Amino acid sequence: MKKYFVIGNPISHSLSPKLHNYWLKENNINAVYEKIKLEENEIKDFFLKIKNQEINGCNVTVPFKKSVIPFLDKLSEEAEQTQSVNTICIHNGVVVGHNTDIIGFHKAINSLNYKIKDKKILILGAGGVVPSLIFALNKMEASEITISNRTIKKAEDLKIQFNKINTVGWGELPDFDMIINATSLGLNNETINLNTSNIGADKLFYDVIYNPKETNFLKLGKKLGNQIENGKLMFIYQAFEAFKLWHDVEPNVSEKVLKLLDHD
Repeated sequence: MKKYFVIGNPISHSLSPKLHNYWLKENNINAVYEKIKLEENEIKDFFLKIKNQEINGCNVTVPFKKSVIPFLDKLSEEAEQTQSVNTICIHNGVVVGHNTDIIGFHKAINSLNYKIKDKKILILGAGGVVPSLIFALNKMEASEITISNRTIKKAEDLKIQFNKINTVGWGELPDFDMIINATSLGLNNETINLNTSNIGADKLFYDVIYNPKETNFLKLGKKLGNQIENGKLMFIYQAFEAFKLWHDVEPNVSEKVLKLLDHD
């Protein structure tokens, strides 16, 4: 039986095993998918098991999307350009890091019929998934991307990595059409302190967090009369791409799958 994992810290919130094991069963694939919480100093031993093919592949979540890179033999083009990895495969004994967050986010936004072109985007956070969001937003022709992060150096590093990125201090709110919470604030019901007096309506509040399905950030957006969306579809579509890479099968994204993830 093949073994797949998602690694991260924290990891208890992850619904990846629920989704992947459902798809594995639906497609009669003899494999199991589990979640495992790792510390930074445990990554090396985990990757030895991948190289020895005791583990057949894994997903990577916060905070390891960049720190796994030194343990890989090769990066896909998107993973190379974003320096962010969320899916790891073994191809002919070579351990390859992929980035399926980009296409996951792209597909999720398309499913909303929301047009990014010429929109001003504000991203809260500068961690693991943010390079993927920027990559996708540039592809979708956003007019302006601004990063606000608690540690300003991380935001400034993204300005070096990508052209035409603006940065503002944490808590500052420049004019925007869409605001994305890409921090982990909200996983445990934390509140992001924002000065909402000048926000207005007709904005899109997007949270990459999908569990809980309505964070305080999204509740705030709704209270102000804005469109809100959590990261469930992005999560499903990045998982879809990972499943395809591992098993060469396109799993079914059905109403049943959407409801499956609502039960937690």
